Amino acid sequence: MPKHYRPPGKKKEGNAAKYVTRSQAVKNLQVSLPVFRKLCILKGVFPREPKKKVKGNHHSYYHMKDIMFLRHDPLLEKLRDIRAYEKKVKKAMSKKNRDLAERLLTRKPTYTLDRLIKERYPKFIDALRDLDDCLSMVHLFAALPAVDRAVDGEKIPVDRVHNCRRLSHEWQAYISRTHKLRKTFISVKGIYYQAEVEGQKITWLTPHALQQVLPEVDYRVLLTFLEFYETLLAFVNFKLYHSINVKYPPILDPRLEALAADLYALSRYFDANAQSSSMKTKAITSTGSEQVEDQKEGAELDEAELRLAQLQQQLPSNEPGALMHLVEDAASEDEEDVETRECKNLFKNMKFFLSREVPRESLLFIIPAFGGIVSWEGEGAPFEESDQSITHQVVDRPAQGRKFLTREYVQPQWVYDCVNARIILPTEKYMVGCIPPPHLSPFVDNEAEGHIPEYAEAIERLKAAERKEVLPLPGMGKEDLDDPQNLLGIIDRAEAIEAAKRKQKMSMLEKQYHEELKLELQGAEYSAPSTDIEGRDAEGDTAPDLQQLAEDAANMSKVVMPRKKRKLLEAMEIGKERKRAHVLRLKERKKKIDEAKKSA
Repeated sequence: MPKHYRPPGKKKEGNAAKYVTRSQAVKNLQVSLPVFRKLCILKGVFPREPKKKVKGNHHSYYHMKDIMFLRHDPLLEKLRDIRAYEKKVKKAMSKKNRDLAERLLTRKPTYTLDRLIKERYPKFIDALRDLDDCLSMVHLFAALPAVDRAVDGEKIPVDRVHNCRRLSHEWQAYISRTHKLRKTFISVKGIYYQAEVEGQKITWLTPHALQQVLPEVDYRVLLTFLEFYETLLAFVNFKLYHSINVKYPPILDPRLEALAADLYALSRYFDANAQSSSMKTKAITSTGSEQVEDQKEGAELDEAELRLAQLQQQLPSNEPGALMHLVEDAASEDEEDVETRECKNLFKNMKFFLSREVPRESLLFIIPAFGGIVSWEGEGAPFEESDQSITHQVVDRPAQGRKFLTREYVQPQWVYDCVNARIILPTEKYMVGCIPPPHLSPFVDNEAEGHIPEYAEAIERLKAAERKEVLPLPGMGKEDLDDPQNLLGIIDRAEAIEAAKRKQKMSMLEKQYHEELKLELQGAEYSAPSTDIEGRDAEGDTAPDLQQLAEDAANMSKVVMPRKKRKLLEAMEIGKERKRAHVLRLKERKKKIDEAKKSA
């Protein structure tokens, strides 16, 4: 009998017992395939890759522990109840029993995902690490038009679109208020943002405010992911708002909400909460009789009415300082790190006005996040275009008809480039009608790529000039700054050439001496030494030998490597070679462009 023979009907072992295919898992859980997909998405169970695929390579495999994890989850019973409820409603409608159908519609079973959020993210930092896809998905659905539509038989409800828009604005308002935004980049796909919250870098993508063309994808899977991500983002917003002593969910000004100025309404809500907290601290330090009177007056008002009164009465709708106005608090100033203070003061004492053709929501999010005050063209704006205190007006048109001499007119790219460079760039290249410089991505490491764009070098020089630093000359490193002669560029070239010649002469004499010793030991006659030593190139003779030795050593190290590591090393070398070829191609392209400009 073979060693691994197992009679039929006996217990399975190895991968056959640890992993099951998707059809086996569906049969084990006794659910339909859409319900199984939904359950896996909500619980965070994904296919595995076993070392040995027992049923073949064309199957998806799940670990048996994950299937047992799903089998004992209470959500599975809820989904079964919903399935049975839908059958009852369908049966009542087919029998034209409207009374029974209406009674059933009022008793539809529901479920919440709060327990799953706490189960999958035991700590708040775990939720922040997994927030990238969540924010991208929520912002994607927030950009959809708020109309009922059926795509591939699946309806996208309007209330889901409104909820995504509300959650995205609440997140942006927190990031803008606390000055946590770090990078931004405009691409063809949309606008990339990166924020740093509690030490975690969170990157998400917001689509452009254009008409969305819905592609042919499975929207049932997307809506299932969205259902989980909405709950997750609501939990995160709740925690973040309470960390800065702001009540959640916020109550917005209905007039601004009707004008689609949700982000500005949220900023005014932050200011109202800040004023109410400062009023409470003043009430604590007041006299005893005043405290009693304040308590009596506060007890008469309901909590919701008090918050609405703070929004509508304490802050006028056209107050210029209401937008992202910060309460001066010494404790909060001490808690801020250096980077947050730098971002907070970038657009300090600057007032921006947005024309109607620029991306309003993006700039309303970015400018207050870096300390600026912003308004726009339309109803509900904090100040009008004719305000004389405006310093910059953002326009995106070929020409500007009416101009104010007290302000600068710039293109929207100027704001994004200033944010990425962390300095106020000159506005000459971003004026109306000019072709702006290239929009560089802050997510690319130019030194690692091996190519530094010309405009990136110009920005580095501007940053060094602002910090009053001295950059090294081209072809020199920062360590050369320690030598004042290297810094000033006054090295005597004649002395350097003379020293190189002496070194070359000594190497030639040493080589000739060793050759003469070898001939003397062999007993052979040798000719007189040549006097023209300077004309011979010593380094040219020895360099190929050293290069050959280096290549031989590298080849020997490859020979003793295992095949897997050798293939990996070759793939890395191919990647480096492609990167070098790409850099050379960019340099040649730039050279051709410069030559074309000179010829023109």
